[in-house]
Amino acid sequence: MEILVVVSKVKKMIKDTAGLSTSQTAVEALTRIVEKECHKAIEKARADGRKTVMDRDFEV
Repeated sequence: MEILVVVSKVKKMIKDTAGLSTSQTAVEALTRIVEKECHKAIEKARADGRKTVMDRDFEV
């Protein structure tokens, strides 16, 4: 599995925010979430007839 997030930044944010450590499996789960959301955004862009994924293609 290719990790799609900057692990050091994710770990730092979690440590700074909550004082918690982050496991490798948590990073892998986050990557799966990112992949899923990217696929959904790709489909939305295609459905709108665009070749560019935009911020509006991601549901927040």
